[in-house]
Amino acid sequence: MLFDTHVHLNARQFFEDRDAVIQRAFDAGVSYMVVVGFDRETIPLAIEIAEQNETIYAAVGWHPVDAVDMTAEDLDWVEELAAHPKVVAIGEMGLDYHWDKSPKAIQKEVFRKQIRLAKKVNMPITIHNREATSDIIEILQQEDAKEVGGIMHCYNDAVDYVQACLDMNFYISLGGPVTFKNATMPKEVAASVPLDRLLVETDAPFLAPHPNRGKRNEPAYVKLVAEKIAELREMAFEEISEITTENAFTLFGIKRS
Repeated sequence: MLFDTHVHLNARQFFEDRDAVIQRAFDAGVSYMVVVGFDRETIPLAIEIAEQNETIYAAVGWHPVDAVDMTAEDLDWVEELAAHPKVVAIGEMGLDYHWDKSPKAIQKEVFRKQIRLAKKVNMPITIHNREATSDIIEILQQEDAKEVGGIMHCYNDAVDYVQACLDMNFYISLGGPVTFKNATMPKEVAASVPLDRLLVETDAPFLAPHPNRGKRNEPAYVKLVAEKIAELREMAFEEISEITTENAFTLFGIKRS
């Protein structure tokens, strides 16, 4: 049994065959998923998909690339949705210095507001990080995010930063890049992260794992991620599956059904 902790089944890429994609995931042993909503369009659909499927949940938040678009009303809306029984995390939130749509100062402000909201509603945080690791860790420390903890989603940075994340009660989630032949850092992380802080994800439809790299990703492929981690750690695939699924249950406060 596998748990895809970060998937965008609400993305336009799945509009035509979402039900089939979900069924393929279940058939592949991916029994649980968290669909992540991150703006006005994707948040309602994340909740709708979660409502329609017993073992699919939702996370709601605001993506840093679109931080400039977030209003006070949007923040209030996210807070209201946090009370929904299928919402298990706030996010994805964080910083993205690759794209320049939202100025860094605004990204940081929106990030801080969402951390405070997560603490207010007592929910874990899902972190998006692109080329901003030092600033993200600094803000998480300053805002005492350790209080709720969360996920470093699709972690793709040096092992050196992992301990700071662990110290703040965060889990390390690995996706497709750990399977890429030239991806050294994710492999090093996969081999060294404490087992009780390890999660797996796809971030589908993005970052499809080898041998599907470059194609549309889907949650069934999280099995390839878990298999690679098992290989790197010289463990049984079933053991990695069980451990990462239990970790997700613990983090999200989900009871096994």
